Amino acid sequence: MHILVTGNLGFIGSLAVEMLKERGDHVTGLDIGYYTGCDFATLTEPDVQLIRDIRNVKVEDLDGIDAVFHFAALSNDPTGELNPELTQAINFRASVDLAGLAKRAGIDRFVFSSSCSLYGKAEGDRPKTEDDAMNPLTVYAKSKVWSEEAITQLADENFCPIFMRNATAYGISPRLRLDLVLNNLTAVAFATQEVRIMSDGTPWRPIIHARDIVNAYCAVLEAPREVVFNRKFNVGVNAENYQVRAIADMVQSVLKNCNVVFTQEHGTDTRSYRVAFDKFHQAVPGFEAQWTAMQGIEELCRAFKEKSFSHADFLSRKYTRLKQIEYLIQNRIFDENLARMETDAC
Repeated sequence: MHILVTGNLGFIGSLAVEMLKERGDHVTGLDIGYYTGCDFATLTEPDVQLIRDIRNVKVEDLDGIDAVFHFAALSNDPTGELNPELTQAINFRASVDLAGLAKRAGIDRFVFSSSCSLYGKAEGDRPKTEDDAMNPLTVYAKSKVWSEEAITQLADENFCPIFMRNATAYGISPRLRLDLVLNNLTAVAFATQEVRIMSDGTPWRPIIHARDIVNAYCAVLEAPREVVFNRKFNVGVNAENYQVRAIADMVQSVLKNCNVVFTQEHGTDTRSYRVAFDKFHQAVPGFEAQWTAMQGIEELCRAFKEKSFSHADFLSRKYTRLKQIEYLIQNRIFDENLARMETDAC
């Protein structure tokens, strides 16, 4: 199968290229290159690499493609809030345009990377299902809601969009991110011997390893069309819903010389949601998550030890999306609309 991976030079996309090629798939990558040079490990090269702004994709770019994994976006809430209108342009309008182009190009399966963050602030103790109302609190989360609503209107007998509402990702990737809750707590603990929680630690987060996200996307490629057609799936594991303070406790249990510190510098985090994942596991019974939070923490610690990971590494822009985006704009590598101005460097 020939698969287009947008955002293939990012956190999950770089793993998707590696894992798809291991499956024997032909892979085209499409990425503007915001994180060029921000490597934690060696990237697997796709068969074809298009350095392309997702806002400027042409239908000809999709020639010969069988399916799309659409990861490209301004990732996470802080980056999204940097310029809300730009987040709408890239995460929402460009995503809908890409889906329309994929439909025109005769591509059947369009797998859209959505997010459980669209549930926002959850009331009550019951985990959220795909049938529950969405309560997005940030521009990033709203962009996912808008994209789902628009792309679902394109579905027909020849175009099968699938909406994957990922739990919060964690784990090692060639393009590592440390602005994700489990990765962040583990990295700061390894570097400083303190597990620093910037809220009161009570918010709930569902989490999933980035490799399990990719495996879930592969599973919907193989599933019967009628099972996944135009459906929205929460992607994660019921047992992997945690309060932030529980993740901190797990980190402390691995790095035993660490103290848990509640800085509360971000105050009370209103984003709190538990999520149910039964629908996806019932629809695609061949999928089973291979990772747990504890295994992810141990994986991160092994990698940090091998890399002699330091506090300076933790603070660097390489592993924090907002810092890197701000650097690109401040140094006129990309303009304020995040369009390329010159050869980028990191």
